[in-house]
Amino acid sequence: MKLNRGINLGGYLSQCEHSKEHYESFIGREDISRIAGWGFDHIRLPIDYEVLEDDGGYPRQEGYSIVERVIGWCKELGLNVVLDLHKAYGYDFNDAGDSDKNNLFQNEKLKDRFVALWDKISSSFKGHENVAFELLNEVVEEDNADAWNALIRKAVGAIRKNAPEAYIIYGGIQWNSARTLKLLEKPNDDKIIFTFHFYEPLLFTHQKAYWVPAMDPGWDIAYPGTMGEYMDKSKTIGDQGKAVYECGLDYIGKQLIDDLVQDAINAAKNAGVGLYCGEFGVIDRAPVEDTKRWFDDVNEVFSKYDIRYCVWNYKEKDFGIADAHYDSIRDELIRTWNGK
Repeated sequence: MKLNRGINLGGYLSQCEHSKEHYESFIGREDISRIAGWGFDHIRLPIDYEVLEDDGGYPRQEGYSIVERVIGWCKELGLNVVLDLHKAYGYDFNDAGDSDKNNLFQNEKLKDRFVALWDKISSSFKGHENVAFELLNEVVEEDNADAWNALIRKAVGAIRKNAPEAYIIYGGIQWNSARTLKLLEKPNDDKIIFTFHFYEPLLFTHQKAYWVPAMDPGWDIAYPGTMGEYMDKSKTIGDQGKAVYECGLDYIGKQLIDDLVQDAINAAKNAGVGLYCGEFGVIDRAPVEDTKRWFDDVNEVFSKYDIRYCVWNYKEKDFGIADAHYDSIRDELIRTWNGK
């Protein structure tokens, strides 16, 4: 199954208005055809639980039909599909640290519901050879590391009853950081892929992002840059700037990227599994030529270590490659991703 170069369809069945009108208008077959024409071999399809079940846990068959339709388009156009549970009932990475909203790992009934959902998903789509399953988008809290391993075991067991040959993907904690893959248990399964997300330095890739605490919308951040240019601002955004202010480098560029993926590479090697970067990208408020330089550096590092990847994002969600912000560099990026 090829998962070498992909692009996310964030905002379609996730982080969106969950309505029939949205589902019918946001993505169509022509978008999948465009993605295939760009040379990608797969899409990652983030899906919030609301698409597949109601708040009581009862299946929404119309949601399964929409996913089935996308899988069919992809099969017709030669693309594989990663079905990513982006939000589960009782867990949303956007609510990290809020134990009232995010109580999946403390509630046995919610754990059972999570496993039951994966039983239903894998049973529904087990007949598609072009489909892989990603258990949960991002687990954030450090104190959930052990509970996450335990839930992984249960979910993998449920999927394997239905789809013994399908690839299953999951990552660590701390927003799927590369450094936390080492906390995952070594799987007893030859079709597991470890995933991580990569947005470093976050000060650059998320500049002016309203959802990042302490990110000043007045900052204009260039890439690459000196430590002097990055240090104080990275400390201001706290833990999300830690990769910069703890790196020990004088210059923020390709070496930082290379250094930061080593933990993921080592963890996957030690576990005997494949490695996949399920998200990486740059906000549409960053300088466009610097954005191109960042993508070039990430692509070079990923190619060096044979890291498979999926770009965030196809359209909208502040990162859309198809949007106007990327017009001047899109063709160059596509050539780079295609190794040309």
